[in-house]
Amino acid sequence: MQIKLKLGTLLILAVLVALVGCDSAQQVITGVTMPPADPAVEAAAPEMEATPVKLVWLINYPLGGKDAYLEWVASISATLSAPEELQRVASYDNYYGVNPHRLVEFEFASFADAMTYMNRSEIAAVFEALPDHSSEASTYVLIQRSDYAEVLAPERTIKVAYLIDYPLGGKDAYLDWVASIAPKLSEPEEVQRIASYDNYYGESPHRYVEFEFASMADANLYHTLEGPRAVNLDLPNRTSRETVHFFELRSDYVNVAASE
Repeated sequence: MQIKLKLGTLLILAVLVALVGCDSAQQVITGVTMPPADPAVEAAAPEMEATPVKLVWLINYPLGGKDAYLEWVASISATLSAPEELQRVASYDNYYGVNPHRLVEFEFASFADAMTYMNRSEIAAVFEALPDHSSEASTYVLIQRSDYAEVLAPERTIKVAYLIDYPLGGKDAYLDWVASIAPKLSEPEEVQRIASYDNYYGESPHRYVEFEFASMADANLYHTLEGPRAVNLDLPNRTSRETVHFFELRSDYVNVAASE
């Protein structure tokens, strides 16, 4: 799901609705009707309690306002990092300085933990203030999938994020293709982690895939290798749309996933 953050209150309501995921909560108090969740995701509801959830922000700084944004982040980072239900919060700058300028991700072990976090008054206050410190931001509620083996390394400095749309009626074919190429993508030693996520609402982007590296040199080398290069060349044939962004980890937040 993509939400333009024009009103802080609407952001909070929308994200809470997405995390609750129940029919009665789909009608937001403001009168805005939220889209239904992806039926495939709803069908898996009993298993979702133990499924990792990630909330992703893609943010643009106000014109000439990056320094002010970073000062604000420094003032609220401890608040965002403190709750025990949050496994990890991390921020990244766009490596090339283009839109989106910043990626912020919040990771949780389950929907219940995400809801507990979002319902804290101090967290809601930070989210409500975000539009005052950015020119535009989009948020995605993502559910982790098991397409790739989960291998975590301590030095995850560079993140290459793919936002992907399936062809019309082509999700199953895409997933079959992913199953066939996942080992090829995971084998090179340069890549430290690959993870894939479904969009909770089944809307654009349908899928979020992230590749993590210790350095930009490793990321660049990885993409020249025969296997990953062949997959990237074939990707447009398997999707209706794909965009890729390169991000570099910042040190705004200090908490790291327990599994690391």
